[in-house]
Amino acid sequence: MSEYSTGDPADENYKDSADLYEHFRFEADPGQKMLRIDKFLVNRIENTSRSRIQSAALAGNIMVNSSVVKSNYRVRPGDVITIVMAWPPREIELVPEEIPVNVVYEDDHFVIVNKEAGMVVHPGHGNYTGTLVNALAWRFRDMPLFKSGELRPGLVHRIDKNTSGLIVVAKTELAMNRLAKQFFDRKTKREYIGIVWGQPEPPEGKIEGNIGRHLKDRMKMDVFNDGSAGKHAVTHYRIIEKLGYISLVACKLETGRTHQIRVHMEHIGHPLFNDERYGGNRIMRGTTFSKYKQFVQNCFKVLPRHALHAKSLGFTHPFTGNEMYFESDMPADMQQLLEKWRKYTGGRENEV
Repeated sequence: MSEYSTGDPADENYKDSADLYEHFRFEADPGQKMLRIDKFLVNRIENTSRSRIQSAALAGNIMVNSSVVKSNYRVRPGDVITIVMAWPPREIELVPEEIPVNVVYEDDHFVIVNKEAGMVVHPGHGNYTGTLVNALAWRFRDMPLFKSGELRPGLVHRIDKNTSGLIVVAKTELAMNRLAKQFFDRKTKREYIGIVWGQPEPPEGKIEGNIGRHLKDRMKMDVFNDGSAGKHAVTHYRIIEKLGYISLVACKLETGRTHQIRVHMEHIGHPLFNDERYGGNRIMRGTTFSKYKQFVQNCFKVLPRHALHAKSLGFTHPFTGNEMYFESDMPADMQQLLEKWRKYTGGRENEV
């Protein structure tokens, strides 16, 4: 028996971070003959190779009966085998492109990029060129991983096109497998900052609710509190600054679902400012005065995207074991938006 989870490869908007790796589970038959586990798995997983499975084993990503095993382990009857690998099968040709990217850290094993808003992370439906992966395929064009023909080399998580901020990309297959396992096991630390409509109550809390495809609008995700659909998702938030009809908030992720912060904040009635897909591009709080309406429209022009930034990222180095932590400054468009609201409220944030 096997369980296979990759996600919809057709559209970049519909991928969880978890969908950038594959998770399989097998149970050996009672009559299973003794067989090396790499041979066992290559016969059961489509579009893979023995070397790729051996790389997963080297990273500690193959377990038998809840214990990590090497690629020469011999499968026995009744063994329960799980494996995590770091990317789904190839779908289209990846074209290297000479596109500048903001690299904030790099070593032999991975690179940290501070992605600008507007850049898609990896090729997909409607975005086959101009992505971060196209840019990195050019930068690392002489490295084996980026010459492999895979569509998403090095990716173990992602952020939305119009979300700015930090993303880690592996430079080798082994680093990718080890980082993928950390994301799969939820051992990474990720904090975002966002600007939302209103002032969430309480000012610090947890949003929990399954996230899945919206039943009526395929371009959106939705929250299913009864657990009837979707995947488990948890977001922790706290207000950093109150500015009348909007608030600056910090959000920490326990899970990495598609549009997680965006849909969770909309679910509690506080969508991200100017989030077109989840209603934040309308005036959600405020007065009926024409001057106020014009002020908000001007704010939408200052920040022509949803107000979300991946501020910090922490994980264990895939080779040294050292704790790695990175932070990035709030981008200029979000800073400018906050300054406009600070001037508008004039310190009267609790009165307007």
